[in-house]
Amino acid sequence: MTAVLETAPARMSGRQRTTLLLLLGAQFMLAVDFSILNVALPAIGAGLHFRLADLQWVATAFALPAAGFTLLFGRIGDLFGRRRLFLAGLALLVVASLLGGLAQTQAQLLTGRVLQGLATAMATPAALSLLTTAFPEGPLRDRALGLNGALLSGGFTTGALVGGLLADVLSWRYAFLLNVPVALIVLAVAPFVVESGRSPQRPRLDVPGAATVTAGLLLLVYGLSQGAHLGWTNPVVLGALAAGAALLAAFWRIEARAAAPLAPISILRRPTVRWGNLGGLLVFAMGSAVVFLSTIYLQDVLGYPPLATGLAFGIPGVAAVFAGVLGGRLIGRFGRRVTLVGGLAVQGLSFATLALLGDARVMYWPLLAALAVGFFGHVAAIVAYTVTATSGLPDGEQGLATGLSTLTQQVALTIGIPLMSAVAAAGPSVLGGLHAAVLADAAITLVGAFAIHRGLRRVV
Repeated sequence: MTAVLETAPARMSGRQRTTLLLLLGAQFMLAVDFSILNVALPAIGAGLHFRLADLQWVATAFALPAAGFTLLFGRIGDLFGRRRLFLAGLALLVVASLLGGLAQTQAQLLTGRVLQGLATAMATPAALSLLTTAFPEGPLRDRALGLNGALLSGGFTTGALVGGLLADVLSWRYAFLLNVPVALIVLAVAPFVVESGRSPQRPRLDVPGAATVTAGLLLLVYGLSQGAHLGWTNPVVLGALAAGAALLAAFWRIEARAAAPLAPISILRRPTVRWGNLGGLLVFAMGSAVVFLSTIYLQDVLGYPPLATGLAFGIPGVAAVFAGVLGGRLIGRFGRRVTLVGGLAVQGLSFATLALLGDARVMYWPLLAALAVGFFGHVAAIVAYTVTATSGLPDGEQGLATGLSTLTQQVALTIGIPLMSAVAAAGPSVLGGLHAAVLADAAITLVGAFAIHRGLRRVV
């Protein structure tokens, strides 16, 4: 870390450090909130008497608004003030978490999850754009984004650990209520520390573009999230995917002609935005799928309980945090392209070795070693993709850029697990299906890394 500071053109000011602490704390809380609920799903189902077939709606109710409204809110932050949007998102998160934690019926809990998804769509891109505009492009921003990647991964890991503990020892309700005090602290301090982040230009909102992209993303995410549950040939799934694709195509045409587009085509066509977000799609989709597959392996093949399964991700979580701390230094030494492609390659190759694991309990330790190496590459790639996808843009377009990168993350988390679950389900046995799925996961990651290497070869 010292080396990063020495090569930076300037040290962080006191205001920048406080801003960094607040925004990273909020991002960490949102990451914990995402993973803690996934681990607590069985306990939630038992507590409110969800049928097994309906339990997936606890996750889907969050995923739909979280992905569907992210791009819209990212641009709204540019136009009307990122700090204002960030604080509104956190306030909504408090209300949603209280509603979910105190829910007595399934409808109340699902309403809380929808509101949590909306709050995430508001707060996450706003926090990231406030982070990128608080630091000039270069080593200081790279370091801030590296710490953001470290805490993002650390939040997912901590959420898995805490979720298992709460489900086994206390109550699933604390999975909702845990982030309320953290959000209240950030709400109290942020107005006095964080800059408003409002664009100096007169705000104009592209209503046709906003309507088509939001509806298209909602339908696309719905189709992807329901494909594994209803079947990929189900008419509802195919209809949702087709309608979503048609609306997104209409959005592209609207943006090409709009006087004040929601997402200017010039930005969407930038190689750094395009290839950087492809890297983000791969790293999150394939990484989250391996976490899911590893959970199935630990519980259904090796026979470990939920708490031991959550603890298994502790060592990989430490490796991930270490990668985030070093992320800015890696980019400074090797560049964005090499760090992104190298991180994806490390992730893919490490996760491919999981196909060598058998059904003996001693496999627990080789699994942890492979996950630790893979998570190091995973977070290094997260830092590099975030830097790549948001570099070279003026501050007035950072909300859009971070909205796109956050959208990429949300869509990736939606599609990775269903796709690899389908591969695993087609196997001759649980272990055989898991082997096939991790090999497919690794192959997609490595092919994507090669494509990104060629795509960014003349750019970064």
